[in-house]
Amino acid sequence: MAGGEMSAEFMKYRSPLVSRYASPEMAFNFSEMKKFTTWRRLWTYLAKSEKALGLTITDEQISEMENNLENINFELAASEEKKYRHDVMAHVHTFGACCPKASPIIHLGATSAYVGDNTDLIVMRDGFHILLPKLARVIKRLADFADKQKSLPCLAYTHLQPAQLTTVGKRACLWIQDLLMDLRNLENASDNIRFRGVKGTTGTQASFLSLFEGDDEKVEELDRMVTEMAGFKQTYMVCGQTYSRKVDVDCLNVLASLGASVHKICTDIRLLANFKELEEPFEKDQIGSSAMPYKRNPMRSERCCALSRHLICLVQDPLMTASTQWMERTLDDSANRRISLPEAFLTADIILSTLQNISEGLVVYPKVIERRVNQELPFMASENIIMAMVKAGGDRQECHEQIRVLSQEAGRVVKQEGGDNDLVDRIRKSDYFKPIHSQLDSLLDPGTFTGRAPRQVTKFIEMEVTPSLQKYMDKLKEGGKVELQV
Repeated sequence: MAGGEMSAEFMKYRSPLVSRYASPEMAFNFSEMKKFTTWRRLWTYLAKSEKALGLTITDEQISEMENNLENINFELAASEEKKYRHDVMAHVHTFGACCPKASPIIHLGATSAYVGDNTDLIVMRDGFHILLPKLARVIKRLADFADKQKSLPCLAYTHLQPAQLTTVGKRACLWIQDLLMDLRNLENASDNIRFRGVKGTTGTQASFLSLFEGDDEKVEELDRMVTEMAGFKQTYMVCGQTYSRKVDVDCLNVLASLGASVHKICTDIRLLANFKELEEPFEKDQIGSSAMPYKRNPMRSERCCALSRHLICLVQDPLMTASTQWMERTLDDSANRRISLPEAFLTADIILSTLQNISEGLVVYPKVIERRVNQELPFMASENIIMAMVKAGGDRQECHEQIRVLSQEAGRVVKQEGGDNDLVDRIRKSDYFKPIHSQLDSLLDPGTFTGRAPRQVTKFIEMEVTPSLQKYMDKLKEGGKVELQV
């Protein structure tokens, strides 16, 4: 890029969604080139179908259109739009300029929504096709992590206070379970997208009925043919000028739900990083803080949380748009959708790529986890100790009181003196508990406090994760590790 061009590029706002974060494939999916070549393909599908059904359109005209699908003069299009204040007509004229023979039949019988809405449906469908393998890959990476760590005991938290024990792998399965719900939701949203098709100005197909001189069957066949050429199996049988904006709501709602899942996962990782139990990848030359060189901030997880919040909020746009459309259509949807639809898919793409990068390099610190478990386990084991004493002939109520007193003393050391939890040492020194001194090590084995967690992980991966990923196996084999741009 020349110096002057570079200066001009950096003199205007660029969305960081594309300039910093998004994958090349998703950035292209919402590019001007993808949009306007799709418009031209749709015009070509329409012309070919109209010709096949008897309208006077020549092979030469069709060939001319097919040969110029990507020959777009963007400067001319911008000039035409400034002149006509209409983006579709600007591109009709621009296409016609490079297809002079086909120019008279471009957009024949159609309305702007024919290219606008159908392209949006194609782009959202393709967007889901980009996202789904990425989500499957994240699930696979986390499942591998869960299986590897399924037997490592760690503290579980309720109210962010130590509760009982779980395992590192079992906690990861909670993350995966949410992502599996997102996988199903995205699959359903993708499968439910239909084609607007060839419906005319207000959805009545009146213009096409006129073109085919009242032949109802030809109009239906035209709709079917174009739909098939565009790669769809179904159309929305009824619509106004546009397809129902509830479709946008459904699509962005599942993306917002994905955002909620990723935010929860990455919040957990940030908290665990604070405990020093778990860390996201930290590169050799990475700088955590400009002022504090020792810091290892969880910047990837923080980025996911930041962008997930944006994604969650974006669903408000189609909700408001759908609720405020008047009659068959009002144009106050257009400018909003130009922003909200691309940003939702771009943001979803970014958080999945970032989460994949995180999941491929998670670092576990077993010794830190063990130390934290040992700080809390004596309190958690009190019921087991009471039961062992009762079996050895002790009185349950008396034993409970002994444990209560010793626990309070140990708690005072931890909270007021900053010392370690010495409850076990106090029990070992107590003559009252002498009958079970030899059992204390087994009673305090962390592995006996995790219940069925390791088996739950194995069964969950076998019965839910693996079957859900089966259709993505080829894609999973193709995908390597994600390298983030920044």
